[in-house]
Amino acid sequence: MVKAEELVTIADALANPVRLKILKLLCEKEWYVYELAKVLGISRQLLYLHLRKLEKAGLVESELRLEEGDPRAKKYYRAKKFRIVIDNETIKELEM
Repeated sequence: MVKAEELVTIADALANPVRLKILKLLCEKEWYVYELAKVLGISRQLLYLHLRKLEKAGLVESELRLEEGDPRAKKYYRAKKFRIVIDNETIKELEM
C-alpha cells in the first residue's frame, strides 16, 4: 500500500523537466557527477540538488568509488528499478 506522502515525494521529483532528463540518462547507464553535469550543461551544485530529490523519492542511488591511479573518490549515480502505477485503485487505497 502506498502512502500519500510517498506518492507526493515521487510526483514532486518527476515534476521537473531537468529531473526527468537526468532520470532518463541514468536509466541508460550510470554517470559520474562531473560528466553528467557537463552533458546537461548545469553546475554540479544544481545537479546535486536535483539528484537529492530523485534519491529521496527512491528513484536513483549513488555510490562512492576509488579508481586506480586517482586518489579522489568519485560519486556515481544510477537509476534504481522502479514501477509506478497511478490509477483510480491506487488513489482509493492511499494511506492518508
